[in-house]
Amino acid sequence: MISFEPTEDQELVRSTVREFAADSLRAAARDADEAGELPAAVLDAAGSLGLVASQIPESYGGVGGERSPITNAIVLEELAYGDAALALAAFAPAEFALAILDHGTDEQRRRLLPALAGDRAAIGALAVVEPTPAFDPSRLATFAERVSGGWRVTGEKTFVALGEGASHFLVIARVAGRDADAAGPYASHAALVVPRDARGLAVGDREPTLGLRALPFARLALDGVEVPDGDVLGGDAGCDVGRIVASARVGLAAAQVGLARAVMEYAIPYAKDRVAFGEPIARKQAIAFLLADMAIEVDAMRWLVWKAASDLEHGRDALRSSHHARSYVASQTMKIADDGLQVLGGHGFIREHPVELWYRHARTLGVLEGVVGV
Repeated sequence: MISFEPTEDQELVRSTVREFAADSLRAAARDADEAGELPAAVLDAAGSLGLVASQIPESYGGVGGERSPITNAIVLEELAYGDAALALAAFAPAEFALAILDHGTDEQRRRLLPALAGDRAAIGALAVVEPTPAFDPSRLATFAERVSGGWRVTGEKTFVALGEGASHFLVIARVAGRDADAAGPYASHAALVVPRDARGLAVGDREPTLGLRALPFARLALDGVEVPDGDVLGGDAGCDVGRIVASARVGLAAAQVGLARAVMEYAIPYAKDRVAFGEPIARKQAIAFLLADMAIEVDAMRWLVWKAASDLEHGRDALRSSHHARSYVASQTMKIADDGLQVLGGHGFIREHPVELWYRHARTLGVLEGVVGV
C-alpha cells in the first residue's frame, strides 16, 4: 500500500521540532531581525536537538541514526514555521556535513565530521552562488584548474550562509577543460574543501539582505587558492555535484513551505476575528477563496518537496523533481506572503504583526541557492 503519511518516528521528530520552533524560534524572531544578529542561546538550544550529530555514524563522531532527506525536509518545514532565518542558521551546517558524509572519502569523513558533529563552533559552509546576473549553478564562473599536486581555484562566491564564522568552505567550481556530457550538466563540476586560512582566500564583509537579516551571509574571493588532491570531495572518483545542488534546492523549498504555512495559519484566525461592515472578513467570498487557495497550495508544495526528498532518499536522480519543487514553491510562497499582507490590510505592513517579516523572508528565500540542504 502506498502511504503519504510520515512514519511514527518522523511524527515524533516533527512534534518535537514544531514545539521548539513555536516556543523558541518564533519568540526570538523579531528581536533577531531588528538586531541583525543570531541569538546564541537559541542556536545552542537548536544544537541540542542533534540535527547534525543524529545523522552521522558513531565511527565519524556522531551519535548514529538514520540519514533521511525526507525527515530533514519535515524538520526544515517545522523550523521555518517558527522563523526562516533562524531555521537556516540552525540547519545550514548540516549541508556541509551531510555532503561530506554522502560524497566524501573515508579519510575526509574521519578528518572533518567529528568536529562538525560535536561542536557548533566548527561550522562548514557551502559556497555555490556567484555574483552574476541570472545565476545558474550549472554554468559557474568559478573554476578549478589542475596544477602540480592538486588544484588552483579562482572565482567569487556570494550569499555564503554563516560564512563569517566558518572553519571550512565547500566550494563548488567548474573544472577547467572538462565539459558537461551525457552524465548531466554537473559532470564538469567539482566540490573542493577549502579551509578558512587557505592562502588566496578572502572572506568579505557581511552582505545586507532585505529579509533573513539575522542570518549572516559572506562573500568569498578565491584568488588562485591551491587545494590538494585530498581535499577534492570524493577523491579521485569525484562526487555527484548535481545531487548536492538538488539537496540544497529541496532544503530551501522545505523551508519555504514552513514559511507559507506560518502566513496561512496567521491569516485565517485574523480573518475570522477582524470585523468589517458588521461581519468577520473571513465570510467575504473574496477573502474566503483566498484563504482556501493558501491551504491548497501549502499542501501541494509539501507533496512536491516530499517527492523530491524521496528521490534523494532512494538514490534516484533528483535534479528534475528538486527543480520543480524549488521553482513552484518559490513562486507560490511569494504569492501566499503577499496574499497574507492583503488579508491583514494596513496591519500587514506594521511590525506589530509578523507578516511583513515573513514577506521579506519570502522575497529573499526566492532568490537564494545552496544555503541549506536535506
